[in-house]
Amino acid sequence: MSEQHTYRVIVRGTWDALTDESRERLLAEAADHGLSSMRFTEEGSLTYEASPLKHFSMRYVVVSDAADGEEMAAVIAEDRAQTALTGLAHGFTGLRSTVTDLDTMKINVKPASRR
Repeated sequence: MSEQHTYRVIVRGTWDALTDESRERLLAEAADHGLSSMRFTEEGSLTYEASPLKHFSMRYVVVSDAADGEEMAAVIAEDRAQTALTGLAHGFTGLRSTVTDLDTMKINVKPASRR
């Protein structure tokens, strides 16, 4: 069995060709999708601002084979985002991802004397 890595992926995009119904729903739910809702989850968490209703981001945790690398984690997260947004009937365009491999991330710890 190959080694698994855990990735945090932020998928960003732009709302596009929103229907009146979709726009109304996004505006009505905006308070539930603000800064306080930013979490990395397998299902993804959607965040956006109501004004202007232009851009959004979704945060995902993706576990996949280390050999497939960050590129595969990005593809998986973008596919999840596309599926979720299409299921909600929200128009979007320009998905792009930023990936962090938690298993190779270097953590700098400050010495006790500098705290």
